[in-house]
Amino acid sequence: MTEEERGQEEIAGRVKWFDPAKGFGFIVADGTGGDILLHANVLRNFGQGSVADNARIKVIVQQTARGAQAVEVREILPPEGEVTAPLQDLGEADADTIAALPLEPARVKWFDKTKGFGFANVFGRPEDVFIHIEVLRRSGFADLQPGEAVCLRVMDGKRGRMAAQVISWDVAARIQK
Repeated sequence: MTEEERGQEEIAGRVKWFDPAKGFGFIVADGTGGDILLHANVLRNFGQGSVADNARIKVIVQQTARGAQAVEVREILPPEGEVTAPLQDLGEADADTIAALPLEPARVKWFDKTKGFGFANVFGRPEDVFIHIEVLRRSGFADLQPGEAVCLRVMDGKRGRMAAQVISWDVAARIQK
């Protein structure tokens, strides 16, 4: 074990806030409640460019002269315990039904956080897939960037194909192994 690894520990907590434009945010550790810096590069190494506020997160933390800092993201789970209305287009689909859908590789065409939606292109399919901001948030994301590679679980909605879940490309690759 290296000297650097000795000063590291795995911590679970929740995302206090994360601002992709600033390139950082903070995690509140379970138990201690202390703030942990989450840099955008560490999040990108996990395969995501953003993370939803209050998302559950497990990270490897290292103490530095400036305080606790995440050096590796191990897991991100959507915010828990928030009461949200079901999305009308998803019908009565529950978490098990959504999890049973196949993962479809896609690239984000565009996403506008202010408008609350965007679209992605699934590889090998001509039609766009609608992505609602609430589905994005329930998937643990705060935003998507044009060209970002993701995997989608897609359902047929009243107005066409729509994402029921968004998973980062890197996380989906680990799931498929």
